[in-house]
Amino acid sequence: MNENTNNNNNSNGNKPKINVPRPNLTWLYVLIALVFAWLWFTSDGGSATKEVNYTEFKDMVTQGYADKIVAYDNNTLEVYIKPEHIVDVFKKDADKVGRSPAVTVQIGSMDTFDKFIEEEQQNGNFKGTIQYDKKSDYFGMLFWNLLPIVFFIGLWIFLMRRMGGGGGAGGASNVFNVGRSKAQLFEKGTNRITFKDVAGQAAAKQEVQEIVDFLKQPQKYTELGGKIPKGALLVGPPGTGKTLLAKAVAGEADVPFFSISGSDFVEMFVGVGASRVRDLFRQAKEKAPCIIFIDEIDAV
Repeated sequence: MNENTNNNNNSNGNKPKINVPRPNLTWLYVLIALVFAWLWFTSDGGSATKEVNYTEFKDMVTQGYADKIVAYDNNTLEVYIKPEHIVDVFKKDADKVGRSPAVTVQIGSMDTFDKFIEEEQQNGNFKGTIQYDKKSDYFGMLFWNLLPIVFFIGLWIFLMRRMGGGGGAGGASNVFNVGRSKAQLFEKGTNRITFKDVAGQAAAKQEVQEIVDFLKQPQKYTELGGKIPKGALLVGPPGTGKTLLAKAVAGEADVPFFSISGSDFVEMFVGVGASRVRDLFRQAKEKAPCIIFIDEIDAV
């Protein structure tokens, strides 16, 4: 039955267009953004942020806790703690420190620090290294603080542009259109399939012929008090021509045809399936009279 349909569709010499589905990368972008946000909010910059006074700093050096000291030109010290003394310094917060645990301390003058550290080196309490550096890279700090904000703003603009972009009758090309129907629309006049393309199935074609007649001449039935059927259930194993028969009904009646799978109504998010059903029938009312074909409806 499928071979007969393909032969009729290709009778004009035009090869059918194969619609290759494009991968939806929106969820990947959202996942990357969430990971980036988690790293930003949980990152401690590679070191602890505990601040101690000068007396506590002297006690740490005297007890041999300090492994490395970085002295900045703004009278700020960054003292890196030996791994075996992390618990002694950070107490209950020891499991929250970074890979290079350190504390910061404000000193009165660099001369006082130099004299103290020289005495501790002579006494053998401090055997680490001392590094003198400048703490004036304000632009670098500003850059790293603003980078996440710029990233999220750029991501938001990108998603908003995609939201405003196309999506066709099916829509759902991104996360903002997740509630839109995925139905494929065959406009009136584009569906060339008729009952002649359906081999056999004489009884089934006779049953659905009434639907075709009503779509063509609705006044004939309404004058007699008749009402159009709400729907027809086509039951049968795969490959027996249910989809082809539904397309033939639309082709014979020359009305728009919506095709969608029942699995498209099933989503992990609550309310998405119902939203897609409402959107599908909204589109169908705009195209009325028309036919909605739901394949594999048992999946709902």
